[in-house]
Amino acid sequence: MAIPHLFRCPISLDLFTDPVTLCTGQTYDRSSIEKWLAAGNLTCPVTMQKLHDPSFVPNHTLRHFIHQWLQMGGRHFDPGYLTKTDIFSVLKHNLESQETTMKTKLQTLENVNLLVSKEPSCLLQLGFLSLLLKQLFGKAESELSQDYIKFLQEALLCVSRLLLPGQFKCLNILIEDSNLENFISLFERGNSKIKKSLCHLIDVISSSPETKKLCSQLGKSHRILDVIVMIILQDSELSDPGIQALSGLCSLESNHESLVHSGGINGIHNVHSECGEKAKELGGDGNVKS
Repeated sequence: MAIPHLFRCPISLDLFTDPVTLCTGQTYDRSSIEKWLAAGNLTCPVTMQKLHDPSFVPNHTLRHFIHQWLQMGGRHFDPGYLTKTDIFSVLKHNLESQETTMKTKLQTLENVNLLVSKEPSCLLQLGFLSLLLKQLFGKAESELSQDYIKFLQEALLCVSRLLLPGQFKCLNILIEDSNLENFISLFERGNSKIKKSLCHLIDVISSSPETKKLCSQLGKSHRILDVIVMIILQDSELSDPGIQALSGLCSLESNHESLVHSGGINGIHNVHSECGEKAKELGGDGNVKS
């Protein structure tokens, strides 16, 4: 039977028989960690942190969980026996592992979104916001399958709900060229829901002094401005989010020239009074400035 990652000892890579937990929070099989310590090692094998206390305690929860899994023939396990920390660890592992199917990742994200309203601080402390941003923009898919589109929508929803004050700095992951390229590509190829979420993300980026440099990069991207202008002029459902995103980019003076040259200000200043005022402020009079 295939042994779940969480049931394997990080040292032996075998199924835990007697799981024990060190002061670092890492769990190992008793025999494996005893050999490690007996060899004179005074660090945690996984984190390499120095052990201020080399003792360990039995992980009864994990032992019970494995026992139940074995009784079910290795085919099923009941998360009802997990602690809150264990549940979050399972969810995080499902999102991080390259072996996890897209269907499982989608189900995991749905569960995470259910937890956001109840446990936002815990999710943030465990690094879920950074993890989701990496999942969204750290790699590019050549084809947007239906499952992947649903995954993107769920991930963007979760990110928007975790972006509490004080967390905006995480968005600077997009300053890296490859991540920014993936952001732009997703903005160009995504469906209406994805575009709406990305417009909201641009608005958040524009509102924080911690992401001022990123706001400048976005405001100078003609590809992003072209998409925003297009959805404002062609999609009535997205016009408001698009205008909000464009207005946010207008808040940074260094973006003014590129916004005027893109035709965005002049193209929509009659659609929304706020953007109309911005157009006048920048010198837009209905004709694109040269």
